[in-house]
Amino acid sequence: MAKRERVLRMSVEQPMWRALAGYRVLTMLYAIGLFAYRHDKFVRPSVAIGYYVVLFVWTLATLPKVASAAHCTRRFLAADLTIGLTGVLLTPVAASHARIVAGTPTLPSIWTAGSVLAFALKGGWRWAALASTPVAIANVVQRGSPSRATIHAVLLVWIASVAIGYVVEVARASERTLARALEIEAATRERERLARDIHDSVLQVLAMVQRRGAVIGGEAAELGRLAGEQEVALRTLVSGGLLPVSRVSEDTAAGAVVRAVEEPDDEPADGPVDLRTLLAPYAGARVSLAEPGAPVPLPRPAARELAAAVGAALDNVRRHAGAEARAWILVEDEPDEIVVTVRDDGPGIPEGRLAQAEGEGRLGVAQSIRGRLRDLGGSAELISVPGQGTEVELTVPKVSRGKAEKR
Repeated sequence: MAKRERVLRMSVEQPMWRALAGYRVLTMLYAIGLFAYRHDKFVRPSVAIGYYVVLFVWTLATLPKVASAAHCTRRFLAADLTIGLTGVLLTPVAASHARIVAGTPTLPSIWTAGSVLAFALKGGWRWAALASTPVAIANVVQRGSPSRATIHAVLLVWIASVAIGYVVEVARASERTLARALEIEAATRERERLARDIHDSVLQVLAMVQRRGAVIGGEAAELGRLAGEQEVALRTLVSGGLLPVSRVSEDTAAGAVVRAVEEPDDEPADGPVDLRTLLAPYAGARVSLAEPGAPVPLPRPAARELAAAVGAALDNVRRHAGAEARAWILVEDEPDEIVVTVRDDGPGIPEGRLAQAEGEGRLGVAQSIRGRLRDLGGSAELISVPGQGTEVELTVPKVSRGKAEKR
């Protein structure tokens, strides 16, 4: 029997809407019961009766409107607040001025607070503050002058509605965060499942083609080399997914792999970036990348310059050590600095060759590597022993020179 999964979408604010619907009904019945108990005290009870008929019908008819934020439209909120304000302003018409001064409740009584709370649930604390203002003005106008009881009631409604609106905003933000976390978790599980399937099929086939091609030689060796590069790229993709590779072009003559990465335009220019994402494209069949398991954050300009210096070092490996040379990249995340080491197993650099190349105008090491690191406040050390390969150690401080001087 096939297993079916069902996704249930929950809303943390839905119980608040149900509570609001119950509040509106109960406060409507309370206002009507209060009038029925003291109807003989009103100078124009017919005005109050007409208003309560409208309030009764409106409250029951609009219960579906306060069932959720989607059903609660702006037009309904405006009309609902108008019903409440009308009842407040009709109170001096239905009751005597003496009773109003004595503190008699308005016709809608505490039902008006439900209208303000609907604004809070719909639009947050700003909408709640906006709706509380006309309610406060109407209460002052119907009484004729502000009193302690009126100010107390107005402040109570204002503070309560703003607080509830803020809680709703926090709840919505938490719900979005939770939904995003669940999506990431589901995507991770799916990627792990795909990685297992790919490892059991595609990666093993590519590895076998690489081995068989190296044994057969000739054109099969070239095919095996390409299969090995694709195996490394695919393994990097399914294991970490660090790099959003958009295009891959291969120079089969030089044995180089060039990857162009499309970066989002909305990312901050100087924000931190994981250095591993910029070094991942350099990994291949003959280039091994060893990196920490945790992100290696660096300011974006510094990370790009450091990655470019690593690329320049690898270009020198391919150019001077040959297409068959192997290279290793080691990333070390120290407390105060980041160290990236590029080592190869080529023939090494003869003594004096760098000075001679610089004198001939070839500034690959002097500018592309050392110049970049010098601009970042770091250093580039090159160690080469003839016959034992070359090692380039790139060191970048985590704090820029300007910040270090201030500190």
